[in-house]
Amino acid sequence: MSRNRQASTISESEPYLFPSTRYQGSKRKIAQRIVSELSGLDYVRVLDAFGGTAAVSYAFKIAGKHVTYNDALRFNQQVGLALIENDDVTLNDKTTANIGERRSGVNYGLVIQENFGDIYYTDEENRWLDVAVGNIRSIKNQFVQALAWFSLFQSAMSKRPYNLFHRRNLYMRMSNVERSFGNKKTWDRSFEDHFQNFARLASAAVVDGGNNCVSRNQDAMDFDPSAMDLVYIDPPYVSAGGTGVDYHGFYHFLEGMMHYDDWPGMIDRTSKHHRLLTDNNGWCSDKTNENMFRLIFERYASCILAVSYRSDGIPTIEDLVTLLKRYKKSVRVIDISANQYALSNRKHTREMLIVGN
Repeated sequence: MSRNRQASTISESEPYLFPSTRYQGSKRKIAQRIVSELSGLDYVRVLDAFGGTAAVSYAFKIAGKHVTYNDALRFNQQVGLALIENDDVTLNDKTTANIGERRSGVNYGLVIQENFGDIYYTDEENRWLDVAVGNIRSIKNQFVQALAWFSLFQSAMSKRPYNLFHRRNLYMRMSNVERSFGNKKTWDRSFEDHFQNFARLASAAVVDGGNNCVSRNQDAMDFDPSAMDLVYIDPPYVSAGGTGVDYHGFYHFLEGMMHYDDWPGMIDRTSKHHRLLTDNNGWCSDKTNENMFRLIFERYASCILAVSYRSDGIPTIEDLVTLLKRYKKSVRVIDISANQYALSNRKHTREMLIVGN
């Protein structure tokens, strides 16, 4: 199904249609504010180097920018394909109906059933997931497939305590006890119902931004600076206590789906929750992440640089400003805080935007 909803027809008063998500670190609530703060600058070509949920890329897109969405995780690239590169393809009922039921002519595997029993989902839910993965992989149109992946990823997160895959904690869903957190009604809602809901939300968000946008799965340093006017940088965050946000570890189950045939050989069998083998990332360590900032600032020094950051991070805001001033004449820091992040207990942490041009 296709349509052509032009971003130029969207008024500022129209609701922001990017689907809600429980993805940790999502900028959905402040994405439009970020783009608004950059509106006085002269740029069209944007690299969202650590695209994540794609919420900020989406705000750039509906502002009419040419967006290159990028993320190191392949499952996130599918989100970028669905909502950033895709301008007019939506899901229809024929595609989404009974996505977890077997269909003739489709090859199905047993990877989830055989490797993740009693870890994240029930046996029946694992069976459903294996079938759904097979059906989605059989879809020929890349944008239809990406929208279906998006719907499956959001469904899988919704049924998880904390919306993460960092612990073997199915028992938290299944225990008949009084709860002070979480939403058991959401956890117990069927995968099929979740999938249909997110499919509708994703299709409603498809829009033609008026400029060709693309979704990539590369290292953030691999792009040509001369092809970009502005680089938006929102890397994994390291707290003041030195703890990094490990997206690879938090969402390894979703990433595994992207490597379905090879997934069993990629599992760290020493971990109780069967995470993927460790992906060493210089951004996640307080020993190396300042140098990572230096490298990316240096790489894209010819572009406007916009950095989303937390007020209590390592390196500090002051450290980043000092570093950015090596490459930019003008550096400003803007407080764009909204509500605190989901799952965060840090009441006084502020969301900041550092802009160098």
